[in-house]
Amino acid sequence: MVRPYRVKGFKRKKIGEEVYDKEDKEEEEAEEKEEEEDDKEDTTAVEGEDEEDERRAGEAADELPGIPIVASNANSGAGVIFVLERASLEVAKVGKTYQLLNSDDHVNFLLKHGKKPADYRPDIAFQAILSILDSRLNKAGRLRALYVKTEKGVLFEIKPYARMPRTFKRFSGLILQLLQKLSVNASGKREKLLRVIKNPVTRYLPLNSRKIGLSHSAERMVRIHDYVNAANNDVNLVFVVGAMAHGKINTDYTDDFISGGFSFFLLSASGSPFSVSGYPLSAAYCLGMICNALEQKWNIL
Repeated sequence: MVRPYRVKGFKRKKIGEEVYDKEDKEEEEAEEKEEEEDDKEDTTAVEGEDEEDERRAGEAADELPGIPIVASNANSGAGVIFVLERASLEVAKVGKTYQLLNSDDHVNFLLKHGKKPADYRPDIAFQAILSILDSRLNKAGRLRALYVKTEKGVLFEIKPYARMPRTFKRFSGLILQLLQKLSVNASGKREKLLRVIKNPVTRYLPLNSRKIGLSHSAERMVRIHDYVNAANNDVNLVFVVGAMAHGKINTDYTDDFISGGFSFFLLSASGSPFSVSGYPLSAAYCLGMICNALEQKWNIL
């Protein structure tokens, strides 16, 4: 038979043994008390280590993706603000659930309600947002803000350090949550990475800014790099780009004009239009051209 392990703190008494010496009994009780105190100290030490581990884990969680990375040249000098106008982001109840309408999945629903499927292109805004947030311009801290205005007139802000979904399906779910709850918080935090704000967008634009809008026709051609290089380094540039398949946007608050969508044009302060490309371009590619020109202007590698 295997001999059982001795339980700590328990003193086995021999059969027939009696304690006659009072001092021996007191010594045994003192030893048992010391063992209990040692056990308590060990438990306290382990709990303290657990708390320290939790604290370090919390600090590590703060460094996870989604938290802004402040570059060495962040918030230095002028920056850029992008405004996406007339984004096709409309929510409707399809069947028993609410969904973000798009021309691929909701053709029958749109035709049934007398709407043109070609007008519902949320993928244009999705690609444009990724083009801006993934740019070196944003990673260097030069992107001051990103605003999106839907076809229905809903204006919302996207924080420059927000990590947008990489797939269109997840992006649709995110916009659905935003338009229903009016905000989207960071994971595990109260900070609002996306939030619906009041119109007009001009109330959020800095005073020392040059607002550049859209035009659909042009006769002369210029280089976008020359255009941004001519801008004052102390002035914030605000680019207003259309995020719709076709049509025009309201540019009443713009100073100059730049066009996105199918063609990319500039309009000088004197009102003479000119183009930066002889080919039809997508909104995402136009934004990429703007970001690349500004990156070279501010020497962002």
